[in-house]
Amino acid sequence: MLKTRFTDLTGCKVPIQQAAIGGLARPQLATAVSEAGGLGMVYAGSFDPNQMTEVFEDMRRRTSGVFGANFLIPEAFVSDLNEIHEQVETASKLVKVVEFFYRQPDPSLIDLVHKGGALASWQVGSNEEAVAAAEAGCDMIVAQGVEAGGHVRGKVSLLTLLSQVLDSVKVPVLAAGGIGSGRALAAVLAAGASGVRVGTRFIAATEAGAHPEYVKALIAGERRTLLLQRPSQRAGPTRPIEFFASA
Repeated sequence: MLKTRFTDLTGCKVPIQQAAIGGLARPQLATAVSEAGGLGMVYAGSFDPNQMTEVFEDMRRRTSGVFGANFLIPEAFVSDLNEIHEQVETASKLVKVVEFFYRQPDPSLIDLVHKGGALASWQVGSNEEAVAAAEAGCDMIVAQGVEAGGHVRGKVSLLTLLSQVLDSVKVPVLAAGGIGSGRALAAVLAAGASGVRVGTRFIAATEAGAHPEYVKALIAGERRTLLLQRPSQRAGPTRPIEFFASA
């Protein structure tokens, strides 16, 4: 067991959070991560309260570990935060951690999480956003560097952002973006992070349910190019795309 402020806060045995990687962040994956001692996350934005209750109660029957609910809330997805209040209230009564991403930290959501008995986390892409998250009452913060995949809020490198955030907030900070090995975990822990958030690496897990050929190409691939400005009409903001050359 590797103890950090994150493990002390959440009750996890290892300082690793599995990112809610869209449709691959299935309950099966989150359950496996939780059972292994990490923080398994499920994207909960597509669940109504009844579905959410069914999913998380089933997970609790399958693991005694720690798991959480993720809400991706850019304005393109959620124009009015009142729309998700019932979902957040339900999740907060069923999981250990409720996490938000891609919007300025909102104290009303944090209050809902705390009233339900869960810990509140916000993933941020800037130091200013991290300060706002701490002031809003978050129990922990995820600092996301530009190295991250999927929906990316970060505009500077992870280590640059991590250094800024650690100097500005007192709550535990997780490092996100390009973390895929034990060396990377050790590096950010040495830099002061309380843990890591890992996404792409978990795609290769059987429980993620990715197509076997995709997983094979991902493992065999070599990263060659990173495009930093690709508009996404669905998600609103730009998002990096990593290209892999595979034998």
